Order: sequence, then C-alpha cells, then structure tokens
Amino acid sequence: MAARWWRRALRGLCGAALFLSQLSVLSGRAGSLVTTKLSQPQSTLAKSLTSTTTNAPYFKAIESTEIPPYVTNCPSNGLCSRLPPDCMTCNTNYSCVYGKTATFDCKVKPHVHCVDEKNHEQENFTINMTCQFCWQLATSDYVCTNSTNCMTVSCPRQRYNATCTVRDHIHCLGNRVFPKMLYCNWTGGYKWSTALALSITLGGFGADRFYLGQWREGLGKLFSFGGLGIWTLIDVLLIGVGYVGPADGSLYI
Repeated sequence: MAARWWRRALRGLCGAALFLSQLSVLSGRAGSLVTTKLSQPQSTLAKSLTSTTTNAPYFKAIESTEIPPYVTNCPSNGLCSRLPPDCMTCNTNYSCVYGKTATFDCKVKPHVHCVDEKNHEQENFTINMTCQFCWQLATSDYVCTNSTNCMTVSCPRQRYNATCTVRDHIHCLGNRVFPKMLYCNWTGGYKWSTALALSITLGGFGADRFYLGQWREGLGKLFSFGGLGIWTLIDVLLIGVGYVGPADGSLYI
C-alpha cells in the first residue's frame, strides 16, 4: 500500500512539473509575440526614417535665376573693352602716373557675356584708360544735377552743390558719383537777342524790362518815358554786356 501511495505521489509531482513547464513555454511564446508586435511599428518607423534620410540627398535646392539689375545696362555679345564700368570688375592701380595711359586687368561680372576682336567669348581682358580720378574728368565726361534756385546773373557768380555721375563709356579711378561746386548755368528760355532788340526799339516804354520779367522797372520806364531817354540808353548798354538778365536769375539762350 505504501508503495502504491508513493507511486501516485510521484506521478502527481511529475504531472505538476510537466504542467508548469508547459505553462512557462506558453507564456514565453506569448511574450515573444507581444514583443514582436510592439517592435514591428518601431522597425517600420526606423525603416521609413532610414529611407527618408537615404533619399534626402536627391532633393536639390532650386537655384536662383534672378538676373542682377546691372545686366540691363550691359550689351550682350559686345566687345568686352567697351562694356560700361558697372558690367566689369577691374584691379585698379592707384599708383599709376597721373595723366598717363594705364592698363588694368578686368573681369566681367556674372550673367554678362562679351567677346574680343575675333568674336571669341572671354571673361578676362584688359582696358586702357587715363590715370585720373573721376572728379578730375572734363565736364563733358559727366552729367550733374541742375539747380534753379540760384542766380546766374550776379556779381560774383553764384555756385551750387551738384551731384555728378560719370558717363557709362568713361573709365576713371575712384567713385563714379561725386559732389562738385558748379556755377549756376540754368536758363528760363529768355533770348539775349530779343531783349537787346526790345531795349533798342521799345526801351523807352519798358518793353525790355517787361520781357525779362522785371515788372516794377518796366512800369518805372513806362511812366517816366525811359527816364527821359537816359534810362533807355543805360539799359541798352547793360543788356548788351549781359549785366541785366532775366528776373528769375537764369541765363540767356
């Protein structure tokens, strides 16, 4: 009887051990399945991130196609040596001899196309110009602002502050826009010949003064009959030599 009881107890222990082992195996499989399901989205996300990173170099930045404003003043396929200064960059040498011809190495700016004498496109070239600063150029080589607020007929002659800009085809050293003191030289459209003719013929009635815009002097000559002729003769001389001019201070034409 005791032997049978021990056998039954041993079989129960073996069954319990077998049950516990199967239970541990099943729990391990379930954990692995859960881990696999949870890790799958992460791997997919990692894969997507990896693919995005891999494809990133294929996205190229859009190159700027904006044309600089100076290109509009640069003739296309013209001679490089005749380009305006705004279309090129030159290595200027300020130690050149003043008044002498100097040679400078230049290079065209981006988006500018020019050729040499043989119609070959080039980027580097040389130009020859007189060694002098822009403000030392002749008056015909630059354009200045005009003033209508100063008197041209005065003693001494009045000056005004002007802003001058060098013409496009002229090359020089220094700033191409510079200030300069100039004599008042604007005109209101009055003719010297007309004023002199009126002074000689109808000066006794003040016609010359009326023409020049000097109404008070004109009325004075009209009612005094030209100052009994003396004022008339004086005005003929003053207008003849240019001492008496338009009332707005402008020059004769």
